[in-house]
Amino acid sequence: MADSSETEAFGLPWPDLNDGLFYNDVVSASDSGLTLIEFYSSKHNNSAPLHGWLQRIQNGQITVDDVVVKDPDWILRVDSELVYHRIPWNEPDAPYLLEVLHDDDDMIALNKPSGLQVLPGGIFQQRTVLKQLHWWANQQKSSLSSQGSHPVPVHRLGRGTSGILLCAKTKLAKTRLAAYFANGTSVIKANSNTNMELCTGKMSKLYRALVNGILDKDKVIINQPIGIVRYPGVAKGLYVASSSGKPALSKIAVLQRDVQENHTLVQVEIQSGRPHQIRIHLAFIGHPLVGDPLYVVGGQPKSFDAELANETFEQDGGYQRPVKPVPGDCGYYLHAHKIELSHPTSNEVVKIIAPLPPVLKTQQEADQMYIQRRGFKLVAIK
Repeated sequence: MADSSETEAFGLPWPDLNDGLFYNDVVSASDSGLTLIEFYSSKHNNSAPLHGWLQRIQNGQITVDDVVVKDPDWILRVDSELVYHRIPWNEPDAPYLLEVLHDDDDMIALNKPSGLQVLPGGIFQQRTVLKQLHWWANQQKSSLSSQGSHPVPVHRLGRGTSGILLCAKTKLAKTRLAAYFANGTSVIKANSNTNMELCTGKMSKLYRALVNGILDKDKVIINQPIGIVRYPGVAKGLYVASSSGKPALSKIAVLQRDVQENHTLVQVEIQSGRPHQIRIHLAFIGHPLVGDPLYVVGGQPKSFDAELANETFEQDGGYQRPVKPVPGDCGYYLHAHKIELSHPTSNEVVKIIAPLPPVLKTQQEADQMYIQRRGFKLVAIK
C-alpha cells in the first residue's frame, strides 16, 4: 500500500458552458399512438410545463429514431427511441481545486471545499468532484487511466460542507468502503428500540460545526429520526426531523462557547449517515448551524411555500427556479474534520485529518497556529 505523504492538490478550471445532457426514452406499447407533446408533457411533467416542452420540441431538441422532430403532433410508434437534448448552460460558480489528504493504490481522500457538489444533480452536472476526478485520472500515466477506471466518491457531503471525502480507486475498495458507511447506519437501526449509542466499527467520523445559541450541556446525544417531506424545487423530497423517519444518531461535544456572538463551536460524531443529518439534528435541538439558509429550530425548513423566481437557470423551457432555499444552498459552517478507518484491503488503521477552516478553530487552536507560523517557542512560566 503506497501512501503519498506530501500535500498536493489538483483541479482544472471549469469551462464557461457544460456539455448539456441527453435523456433517452423508448416508446412502450401503452404509449404507442401518443403525440410527441403528449408523451413528454405527461411522462416528464416534473421537468417542464406543457409550453416548456413545446418550446423544446420546436427548438429541435428532440429526436425520434435519430431524426430531429419539430412537430409536437408527431405520432409515436412502439419501440421508437426518443432523445431529449438539454442544451449546454453556464453552471453557477464553484471552486475546482481539491487537496489530496491521502492517496494509495486503493483509495484517495480529498479535502472538498465548500461550494463544490460531489455528484451531478440539478443545475450542477459538470462542476462536481466526480468530474474533476475523471479529468485527474485521465491525466495520470498509470494503469488506472489505461484501464478506463476512475476514482469515485463512496459517500456524499453536502455542497456547503467542506472536509474529508473518501473515493475508491478499485471495485473492491468501493464495495468495502461503501459497506463501512452502510454498516454504521444499520447498527443504528438495529439499536433503535434500545439505548442508542455510538458503536465502534470499521470507521469513525468527526465533524466540526458552528451553531447558533449557547449549548448548556457539554455533551448531547441526539437520536431524532429523519424522514422525507414534499418540498418545492426538490423532486425527491426534503429530509427533515420526523417521528416517522429512519433512525439517526449524533453525538455532540461542546468545544467552545462564544457568549458575545451567541455561538457555540461543537464537535459532532455520527454513526448513521442520513442526508443533512448534522444540520437537521442541531436545528432540531434548537441550535441551527450559523448561516444555514434552510433548516430552522425543530429541524424543519423555513418555509414550504412554492415561491418562484422570474427567470430559469437554463432558459430551456423548464420550471422556474424556486426562491425558497434548497439543500444545496451554502452559507453554513460544517466541516468533515477527521476519519479513522480500517483500510479496505490491508485492514491497517488509517487516520485522515482535513485542516480546519479558521472559523471552526478553537481560540487555543488558532493561537497555536499563529505561534507555529511566527516560529515562536512556548516557554513555561514558573
